[in-house]
Amino acid sequence: MQARLHRLALIAAVVTLCVIVLGAWVRLSHAGLGCPDWPGCYGQLTWPGHHEEISAANQAFPERPVEVDKAWREMVHRYLAGALILLVLAINWLAWTGGRETRRYRGFAFLILVLIVFQAALGMWTVTLKLKPIVVMGHLLGGMATLALLSWLTFRSRPTPFHQGESLPLAVRSRRPLVVLALAVLITQIALGGWTSANYAALSCPDLPQCMGQWWPETNFREGFTLVREIGVDYEGGVLDHPSRAAIHLTHRIGAVITLVVLLSAGLALRRHRSLRTGATLLLAGVVAQFTLGVLNVLLFLPLPNAVAHNGVAALLIVILVWLLNRTSPQAPA
Repeated sequence: MQARLHRLALIAAVVTLCVIVLGAWVRLSHAGLGCPDWPGCYGQLTWPGHHEEISAANQAFPERPVEVDKAWREMVHRYLAGALILLVLAINWLAWTGGRETRRYRGFAFLILVLIVFQAALGMWTVTLKLKPIVVMGHLLGGMATLALLSWLTFRSRPTPFHQGESLPLAVRSRRPLVVLALAVLITQIALGGWTSANYAALSCPDLPQCMGQWWPETNFREGFTLVREIGVDYEGGVLDHPSRAAIHLTHRIGAVITLVVLLSAGLALRRHRSLRTGATLLLAGVVAQFTLGVLNVLLFLPLPNAVAHNGVAALLIVILVWLLNRTSPQAPA
């Protein structure tokens, strides 16, 4: 039964990664409000496609005329997210009915279920609150947290027929705080990236290494980092002025450099241990790729494939660090 739980957790983790990437594609292609209602789309289970359906939808939602290419993207994302909820329910069923073999995973499975239900609520509020930045950022972080927990469950539930009862050397386990630090820095940077995207500040500084031809242009950090704003405002396209968006963008840039330094340092230190070398190498390659994609986002004016890849690599870095966290756990087998 544990092997089944492991396979199901792995499938759910892969689906979560797909949901994150698809969600980034929806958001970055400006289709986040492709369906102005929830959970349906213009009152339908799918989306308006025929002329009569589009006409009826336009009459029912005159403030948001139908754009079919945006509507179907949003609904496909919702369908995939719905499939993920069913997978998490199945994980809980296995954890609670699997007897002694899966008993240890019950609390963790239930935690993932609570998170995925809250994530669904954030998805609803993203639409009903019209892309409110704090909700959009929270939805991104919720997706990353779901991926991290499902990855952890995948790694912890994997059957380990060899070296049962043997622990990793103390030198390896002592690297755990370094992995925790790297993970905390990465999560902070992802949150900054989510805030940058939610406030449409990604191109506020269209040049590198300066911003608008200056090393430090006019900025407004107080306004840029006001988390709670008015309800009822349509935040699509952003509502902040340029100094506020520049403050957000510059903070994300500084965070990118800090993240690069911390994760490179962590990867180089972890590579010294044979049992961590694969994960450390992937971490080094991933953070270099992520930094490069961030630079290209600016230089190429945020091309959609590059911007989506930037989100995807961030998610993969989460998985890599969770694997390293598992490998440096005191309970990890040698």
